[in-house]
Amino acid sequence: MTIAIVGAGLGGLTLARVLHVHGVDAVVYERESSRGARGQGGMLDIHSGQRALREAGLFDGFLAIARGEGQDMRLFEPDGTLLLQEDTPDDAPLDRPEVDRADLRDLLLDSLPEGAVRWGHAFDSADNGVLRFADGSRAAYDLLVGADGAQSRVRALLTDARPAHLGQNVVEVGIPDIDRTHPDLAAMVGRGNHWVLGDGKSLAAQRNGDGRVRIGLSFHNTGEDWFATSGIPFDDPPAARARLVDLLAGWDPRFTALIAACDDVVVPRSITALPVGLTWPSTPGATLLGDAAHLMPPVGEGANMALLDGALLGLALAAHPDDFPTAVAEYEREMFERTSAAARMSADMQELLMSPDAARRLLAFFRPG
Repeated sequence: MTIAIVGAGLGGLTLARVLHVHGVDAVVYERESSRGARGQGGMLDIHSGQRALREAGLFDGFLAIARGEGQDMRLFEPDGTLLLQEDTPDDAPLDRPEVDRADLRDLLLDSLPEGAVRWGHAFDSADNGVLRFADGSRAAYDLLVGADGAQSRVRALLTDARPAHLGQNVVEVGIPDIDRTHPDLAAMVGRGNHWVLGDGKSLAAQRNGDGRVRIGLSFHNTGEDWFATSGIPFDDPPAARARLVDLLAGWDPRFTALIAACDDVVVPRSITALPVGLTWPSTPGATLLGDAAHLMPPVGEGANMALLDGALLGLALAAHPDDFPTAVAEYEREMFERTSAAARMSADMQELLMSPDAARRLLAFFRPG
């Protein structure tokens, strides 16, 4: 029986790996032309997802690429007031280590047999056990798993739900090799996560394993058309940086210096999510995992849920190799309950981060009482 997985992200690859460990074949179809076709994003906080890596037999490999110091946290108000600084001891347990998304994806890809991932296959449609791709090619399947992310095309086979804008727009920028090029800013950012919250905005700076600091500037309570009206000239990076500095008027000069030091990679991102508690009737022959099933606000749960989805669906299919409908129904019952709780928690954290007193509320979250 043929299992077709659409999307070579973390969840889809984890599913393929767990199936491989249990002697079950699967094929992953990915629209990108190769594993290096585009950048894979920044660091991930992996906590509950560690279970999935154990089930995949990759936990030791994960520990080799995990960064314990990435658990460090610094929290500021826009005027420069330091509210919280937590530095992780060298011997601290890796409860929530950071890992580079690209490194984790490579770990999963390298664990699969040659040919398990078919690159350059952009999913177009599916019916009657036949996948159709944008280039006109076809493939047969008995079970189709949509692991194709926030803008999933497979999702439409199961539900009419679509991601909705959350009133947050993010501009991503970054400083390469910050320790060498800007040691003063590197010292301020620290080894892990650096947050500035206030004035309806937030700045999140995060160390990557390659020495780059990725910075996300969030503008809260803004509409879907905000990028068009913001005055940020995305086609002119120096002018875009200058405009971003203007939008942070009144902030401590150390924080605006971070923006001025960035390179020419300036990426706008609108933040969307699926409805909390989304479910669908179990459908023979198809299911979803990861962002395709439960896109959440980006507050640290999405990647962990995707890893768990892949592992737990893989275990269910391995336990019922001749009865995919039973395996899928078993997986979906658990997944709906688990991810609904994570989505509610993520929505609550999103509301906190968008509140007028976000910095103080986040401080209370980390240090209750």
